[in-house]
Amino acid sequence: MRRIRLFQSIQAKFITMVLLLILIAVQLIGVYFISTMKNSLTGTFTENLDAQATLLAGFVAPTLSRTDMPESGEDSGTDDLGQFVRNLFADSGTEIQIIDANGQVLATSDPSRQSIVGRKNTSLLVSRALQGIRDNTEQFIDENGLRKMVVVKPVMNGDRVVGAVYVVRSMAELYETMERVNRIFVTGVLLALGLTAVLGVLLAGTITRPVMALTRQAVAVAEGRFGGRVPVLGDDEISRLSAAFNEMTDRLSQALALHEEEKEKLASILANMSDGVLAADEHGRVIVANRRARTLLSVEELEGQKIAEALRIEDASVTEAFKGRESILLVRTRDEDGEEDLTLRITLTPIRSRDKGVVGVIAVLHDVTEMEKLEQARREFVANVSHELRTPLTTIKSYAEALQDGALGEPALAGRFVGVIRNETERMIRLVSDLLHLSRFDSQQAELHLEPVDIPDMLEDVADRFSLQLRQKSITARVRAEGEWEPVLLDRDGIDQVLDNLISNAIKYTPEGGEVEISAELAEGSATGTSSGGKRESGREHRRSAAGARRGERHLAITVRDTGIGIPKKDLGRIFERFYRVDKARSRSMGGTGLGLSIAREIVRAHGGVIVIDSEVGKGTTVTVRLPLVRSVRSGAGAGAATAGSAGAVKQTPAMEEGSVAALHGEPQPRPPVRGERDGAAAEDSALAAEPSAWAADASSQAADASAAAGDVRASAAPLREGSELP
Repeated sequence: MRRIRLFQSIQAKFITMVLLLILIAVQLIGVYFISTMKNSLTGTFTENLDAQATLLAGFVAPTLSRTDMPESGEDSGTDDLGQFVRNLFADSGTEIQIIDANGQVLATSDPSRQSIVGRKNTSLLVSRALQGIRDNTEQFIDENGLRKMVVVKPVMNGDRVVGAVYVVRSMAELYETMERVNRIFVTGVLLALGLTAVLGVLLAGTITRPVMALTRQAVAVAEGRFGGRVPVLGDDEISRLSAAFNEMTDRLSQALALHEEEKEKLASILANMSDGVLAADEHGRVIVANRRARTLLSVEELEGQKIAEALRIEDASVTEAFKGRESILLVRTRDEDGEEDLTLRITLTPIRSRDKGVVGVIAVLHDVTEMEKLEQARREFVANVSHELRTPLTTIKSYAEALQDGALGEPALAGRFVGVIRNETERMIRLVSDLLHLSRFDSQQAELHLEPVDIPDMLEDVADRFSLQLRQKSITARVRAEGEWEPVLLDRDGIDQVLDNLISNAIKYTPEGGEVEISAELAEGSATGTSSGGKRESGREHRRSAAGARRGERHLAITVRDTGIGIPKKDLGRIFERFYRVDKARSRSMGGTGLGLSIAREIVRAHGGVIVIDSEVGKGTTVTVRLPLVRSVRSGAGAGAATAGSAGAVKQTPAMEEGSVAALHGEPQPRPPVRGERDGAAAEDSALAAEPSAWAADASSQAADASAAAGDVRASAAPLREGSELP
């Protein structure tokens, strides 16, 4: 099995093929070469031996001619021949026999075979030579297994054969040479095959490595890993294939990345939508739900539920959607206390398929709670403004009619009626002025006039301004600002207005013999905090109050604490709403417009701070104003950068003995004229008389809280030092 897998490899197949081709080629060449070499060596050997025999025949011809004559000395001639051949071929390894015409051996060169001298050589070759045949060559193997060659040449004396020369030489040396050549050839073949195998592996690697790299990359791409690339090492077919594969990988990676990106975008959009989204299949079961939908429905796991059950709506609405009709529902949810919690607008839209028709339903949940609350606030605001204006106008009309009907004839009664008309007119002027003041904050036209303020002195001034009211109600006032203070950069008139409002409310709603404490300290942390009632300001209100304040820094905390009647917890969340009053009858009897805390909050926000109320019925109220320590102020939304000479700049005067413009329980006191309005007061009054609806439109828009008045004020980590450069 391993062999089968081995030969399934392209590299093994290639190497085997090359080796077989080389082996066959070398074998063919070897057979031809060995055969040719053998023939050449054998021919050369034969020629040399024949030449020697011919030469010897020439030498011995005269001697044999003499020995063939009867009168010649046969013994002396034979001895000379023996001595001649023994001396000539003693070390050549060749045996030579001199044979006479009768075939008798006359001499031999082999000392060990001297016994054959005088005997007749009966070899066929000798007989042929004595007959005059010259080509007499033969190979044979002797009794020792040695291959030898015999050459017999006739010895001629003229035309007469007088004898023969018999030459025998061993061919062992020739065959040893051929054996060495064979061994060299085989060794060369083996070396060639080994070298061919190595080169085959290397050459096959140039083919198989790119193929293996392509295979690995294809597997990686199939597994979703697109980071690797196939190396392109040339311009051959495999290189072009590698380049095409890399391009395909890039395009596939881009396509999948685009698909994943779109998928992530879709998931991110769904996860971060401000609206909840639910998708149901053809059976009406939820298959997709985003995070916002789970939050709005207060359910962690929605998948698998019936969409009607998840949305807490009737099945008929879902059925209508499956019939292809879009529907919009308004659903109100309630919290654990049974109070209305959220108002959701649910839009049911069918999901259509080209082939199957309606295959599901999408439900979009939009939280319209804030919109409903703002709409309700707008309606209440318009109603409150109308009510606040109707009362003094009705009074003015009644007294004017009384004067017209004859009260002018009675000076005492007429003077009293005129005084009532004047008071009601001033009340309307204060109301309109306060609305304009709020409008400037909301439309980002109000500006802060920052200046170094000594905090202990400012608190003492506030207490001094209300000393008469405090004595009248026998209320003990304490001012606490311990430690050494350096000037803090504030809008002094604006903060005076806030403190005057808070102290005025504390005095009004604290019974005789009570206590009011004003304190200031530098606290750690950001100037942002929680709103009244312990609930953090949410949404735009929190962003407005937190603008300019940076976390982890110190801030100025001014606290007004009283031992008054307190505020119910249910009213703490709405205490800053415009015209909101806890005790409406009692608040109106004390005067004011009901806009004081709203204006105070806007002034604090313009400084980048927050105002917090903590109260308990029967024990008292604590109001804390947290302000960032300001280094600089830039122009921005609601921040009111201190720009000298800006039109419409609002800056309050510190003289507010009649009380500020807001009451803690919703009813503010009248405030003195605004410093920035001195030159333009007459023009504004004319504008009010000419266009009484202008401020009403502004006021109505504020109920919807259409614009953020967050001050973009930068907070400092420490009070302003002496010698610091003011902005």
